[in-house]
Amino acid sequence: MPASQQHIDPSTPLGANLIAGGATFRTWAPNALEVYVVLNDPGNDPGADEPTVWTKNPDDLLVKDALGYWAGYFSGVKDGDLYRFYVVGSGSAGLKRDPYARELEMRGDPWYPCNGIIRDPADYPWHDAEYRTPPAAELVVYQFHIGVYYARDSAGKDLRPGRVRKALDLVDRIEYWADLGVNAIMPLPFQEYQGENSLGYNGTDLFSPEMDYCVGGSAADRKPYLDRINHLFAAKGMAPLTDAQLAGQSNQFKVLIDLCHVYGIAVIADVVYNHAGGGFNSQSMWFYDRQPYTTDNDSLYFTDQDHAGGRVFAFHKAGVRQFLIDNAKMWCEEYHVDGLRYDQVTVIDEHGGWFFAQDLTSTVRYVKPRAVQIAEYWGAERWKGVAAPPYGMGFDLGYSDALRDKLRSAIAETTGGRAARVNLDQVRDALYLTYKDPGRWSVFQCIENHDLVDYNHTGQDRQPRIAALADPGNSRSWYARSRAKVATGLLLTAPGVPMLFMGQEFLEDKYWTDYPKRPELLIWWDGLEGRDKAMSDHHRFTRELIWLRRKHPALRADGLHVFHVHNDQRVIAFQRWVPGIGRDVVVVASLNENTFYHRSYRIGFPGGGHWHEVFNSDVYDNYFNPNVQGNYGGVMADGPAWDGLPASAAITLPANSLIVFARDLGDFA
Repeated sequence: MPASQQHIDPSTPLGANLIAGGATFRTWAPNALEVYVVLNDPGNDPGADEPTVWTKNPDDLLVKDALGYWAGYFSGVKDGDLYRFYVVGSGSAGLKRDPYARELEMRGDPWYPCNGIIRDPADYPWHDAEYRTPPAAELVVYQFHIGVYYARDSAGKDLRPGRVRKALDLVDRIEYWADLGVNAIMPLPFQEYQGENSLGYNGTDLFSPEMDYCVGGSAADRKPYLDRINHLFAAKGMAPLTDAQLAGQSNQFKVLIDLCHVYGIAVIADVVYNHAGGGFNSQSMWFYDRQPYTTDNDSLYFTDQDHAGGRVFAFHKAGVRQFLIDNAKMWCEEYHVDGLRYDQVTVIDEHGGWFFAQDLTSTVRYVKPRAVQIAEYWGAERWKGVAAPPYGMGFDLGYSDALRDKLRSAIAETTGGRAARVNLDQVRDALYLTYKDPGRWSVFQCIENHDLVDYNHTGQDRQPRIAALADPGNSRSWYARSRAKVATGLLLTAPGVPMLFMGQEFLEDKYWTDYPKRPELLIWWDGLEGRDKAMSDHHRFTRELIWLRRKHPALRADGLHVFHVHNDQRVIAFQRWVPGIGRDVVVVASLNENTFYHRSYRIGFPGGGHWHEVFNSDVYDNYFNPNVQGNYGGVMADGPAWDGLPASAAITLPANSLIVFARDLGDFA
């Protein structure tokens, strides 16, 4: 007889879910003729696409409901058991991985079939009960690719040229991020994809962490990681983990997120809900209910439309919408992530996903109100990405290319020499761009990202790192160093939420690649750690400017007035403030190759009296710059009205620099 229907009702969650005494299994396959559960499959031949020996057992047959969901309860199932579904359709019959599988069996080449692993999502002992995700406006985000970012052994040897990096290798960077001042990390997607190298945007198993990023093997293989993890927990007075708690793939990502929270860092998961694949095999979700394969046939989860090498999800189907929304809920609830970065929402919108996006954002907001939701949306009316329903899709932040492109354009213009005219009007206009008023923080800002500086991209899709853009002939020259400081400085003092791409904080000048066997394109940690002073100086500059942003609420608030633009002199200045409170800050950026000495450059100030010089980028060139030019503690704004403001001061303005003046010294050290 078919599987027991004990514990089964329309609210039974999809996938394999442990309950007292066993587990429920539920899957969506409306066109299938039969669906069986195959438990503790011995594996047969891992190189075979289908099992060589398997006999249907009527007791393993799931029961189908009116909406096309198959379900059953099986007693005695426990954490760590292996399983697959055996699906009989009108086109074929054979094993399928559960699209909701929380882990996949690490069987070697993931192109080969593998089992799902049943996991109890509640078995990880979280330490982050006191952590609170910062408000979106407070975030400084750091983006990186797990597979090529960082890995060193206990002797300090760089392991990256020899293997794909692991999520647990990142444990060694948590204190680095905390010291840098970023309060959110945003790794590129870490859901299971096919193959060793990928940007992560071609996932095939969205509920399973990427196996190549996980540490398998024995307790001895995990011990070096466990020692480092427990050292970090001990430093915060928290209980250690055991090897058993680290053995599971999902737990390895959970411990990384847990430690980030303990050290004050939010984690934003990068998710891809516009398409999946292309590396599907016959046991994937591709043609999941095993209908006949034809060019234009419905493959259950997907349309017949391609994007980025994969297939676009069929947003018009309730089962697809539930699958994707359940996935978002899982990251928030089971992994404690602090937000989601949604890849190419434009594709979702263009393929009938407008209302799906509204349901997605509202559900995540209900499940985890503090979670930030970031949309990569390039539609004609981008404000609709962050506008509340019914007029918009309801995301919190929307990507912008305005400041990125205009600032990069201005930096490129400076390479024409000291007589070249630099158009800072375009930078002024980009600073003003917003998707909400109030709510300037709703704009997600960057000047480098994973797409822009990817070696594998071609044409206009690939652009140089800021250091190489600032001086194409010598990315370590004074021109490159100083212009890069201005570019990064404007990003970190502009309205919106700033994002840094890995290596940007220490003047990395090379393209990057997701391919782990290209050591010449890996970010160069050795340079930061003593072999390139320009890198360590730029790192210090970036670190102290990030902390300045976190100290001064005006730099995170809505107030903005760009009051001074002088294209011939290559100078731009703007005021930031907290509406209704003040706490004013004045930012002055110069791309002039000459210094205005002896307080010879006059700018307006929003009020008279003393203004502290709280930041000066000239300090960080050949740190501590013995020839630094500046205003030695501040200026007295006792001059006449200027630039449309009620007061003014003559300032010393170093060549290619960014200076910040403030009424006070900030909130914390």
